Amino acid sequence: MRTVLIGSDHAGYALKEALKAFLQEQGYRVEDVGVHSDSPADYPDVAHALTARLQELPDALGVLICGTGIGMCIAANKRRGIRAAHASDPVSASLARAHNDANVLCLGARIVGEELAKGIVSAFLQTPFSAEPRHQRRVAKLELSAGGEPLSRTE
Repeated sequence: MRTVLIGSDHAGYALKEALKAFLQEQGYRVEDVGVHSDSPADYPDVAHALTARLQELPDALGVLICGTGIGMCIAANKRRGIRAAHASDPVSASLARAHNDANVLCLGARIVGEELAKGIVSAFLQTPFSAEPRHQRRVAKLELSAGGEPLSRTE
């Protein structure tokens, strides 16, 4: 059973709660890194918490939600080994996994509705990283350009 880490700021709280229930129904183990209410919260704090935990669980994937998804994506990509992708449709989410080995999906609660978000998250989680050498080479270059090493993976 794959672990999915999930987090949001106040703007994404309601969507996070809906997605958390959806993912649990789908059989995923879900770890909620916060927030736990719709009280004002700073998205960089949540992105930091999720990406720190993801470094401890490199086989997990993450989902971050804020108003647009953009702030979370910027914050998440500050950490080595994290390849966060913003997606507003299932095709982009799937290609982010297949071509870029994205390990964090960022969603905008003010951009996508609950049903579309479920489709985006499903596409992201069900798509494996491509074994094609060109994609592997490009992802390796991303890690080297960040001065880091790729997170180890068992899949």
